[in-house]
Amino acid sequence: MMNLFSAAGRACLDELAKPGSLCAFDFDGTLAPLVTQPERAYAPKNIISRLAELSNYAKIAIITGRSVADVSDRLGFHPDYLVGNHGLEGMPGWQENAAEYREMCRQWLDTLRQKLPEHAEIDPNIWMEDKTYSLSIHYRMARDRVGAEQHLLALLPELLPSARIMAGKCVLNLLPPDAGGKGNAMAALLTASQASGALYVGDDVTDEDVFRMQHPELLSVRIGHEPRSSAKFFLAHRLCILQLLDELLVRFRLANSITSRLAG
Repeated sequence: MMNLFSAAGRACLDELAKPGSLCAFDFDGTLAPLVTQPERAYAPKNIISRLAELSNYAKIAIITGRSVADVSDRLGFHPDYLVGNHGLEGMPGWQENAAEYREMCRQWLDTLRQKLPEHAEIDPNIWMEDKTYSLSIHYRMARDRVGAEQHLLALLPELLPSARIMAGKCVLNLLPPDAGGKGNAMAALLTASQASGALYVGDDVTDEDVFRMQHPELLSVRIGHEPRSSAKFFLAHRLCILQLLDELLVRFRLANSITSRLAG
């Protein structure tokens, strides 16, 4: 991984700033600070204002583990693409499996409501987030995070119907077994948008689905340096997202100005 603000990274940003580009972002931990209570998450106004301006030059996508309804209320602007539930919701044709996924999620929720109280050793601060088409089990506030994760990982494979278990930062996400994840969603968006180039920024294990794509036209960026990540570049910390957006805007404004002069 290389720092995005290295010479090589800035050269990639130069190449991205052209008509038809797609800029895609995760939400929690990328656009919004991580919080102990997910319902309190928000994207700062200075980030939203920059994204709104960036949407004048490039297509914007948000790909998140949250539901579409949840995240849309936290943005303050309308991106070109809004994909929720780790790619399950918001993609073309997603409604075909919606009823099946909703029923699957309901069964998991009913089973876990019965099973979790039976495991007295599991911290009561663990809680479940029902996102209609997927389920997230949060243990960030648990007294013993490691122990809680171990107990949950032993319990979840017993679920029927079986679930695809995707780990995150102090959260275990339960998805339908045939769920494609964020990588499939990003691939579909590249096709749908006919993007000439693309950027994806994320911070979590769930974003590795996109980073592993190694698409020649995709600039992949991870928040935080992680040697095991498949992302090409990294930002030192989440606050660097502001600098990234500013550098993108400078390049897109210049490219747009040059295009306008040539057209005139």
